Amino acid sequence: MAKKVPADAVPLVKAVEILKGFKPRKFDQTVEVHMRLGIDAKQADQLVRGSLVLPHGIGKTQRVVVFAKGPAADAAKAAGADVVGQEDLSKRIQEGWMDFDVCIAAPDMMGLVGPLGRVLGPRGLMPSPRAGTVTPDVATAVKEYKAGKVEFRNDAGGNVHAVVGRLSFEPQKLLENIQAFIDFIQNLKPAAVKGAYVKGISISATMSPGVTVAA
Repeated sequence: MAKKVPADAVPLVKAVEILKGFKPRKFDQTVEVHMRLGIDAKQADQLVRGSLVLPHGIGKTQRVVVFAKGPAADAAKAAGADVVGQEDLSKRIQEGWMDFDVCIAAPDMMGLVGPLGRVLGPRGLMPSPRAGTVTPDVATAVKEYKAGKVEFRNDAGGNVHAVVGRLSFEPQKLLENIQAFIDFIQNLKPAAVKGAYVKGISISATMSPGVTVAA
């Protein structure tokens, strides 16, 4: 398999072609994009994080839980949230239940959600305004995540990773999802960053080598 991977970076169209040409597996592999950024992850003004709705979703129905009450809770349920709750949901999570992919909270629920940070934070599930998961419009947030919205944040090494689809996607759909993510990250360049911002891009599937993409 590794022999098929070119040593040099290739255009995104070619990279997708190579990825889809690897030996097929018995399951539909997840495709990810990885970007190495020229940021200092220790500086608060150079952090890169956020979320976006990919053009063709990610090929997976995300399980969404929502902290809300009253009309907001009703709206979240109508929008397709898997679980909506308050103290009961908090207790369930504190007891170890983590069978969900996204956690959304109405602003008036953060007093309840805040203490869950030590549980949700390490798993990247803590609601935040910047990611759009703390919002008064919980219904729209639910619909977006169900449609294929992805969250991202740079790691300690200044890298950003995201799921951008499945290997079974048509090449054009994979291409458009990946390009949308790359463009979005490029537009988030912190003003404090000097020099090269995007230092490297690669794409990979669950059980494939990475293919380097020409930036």
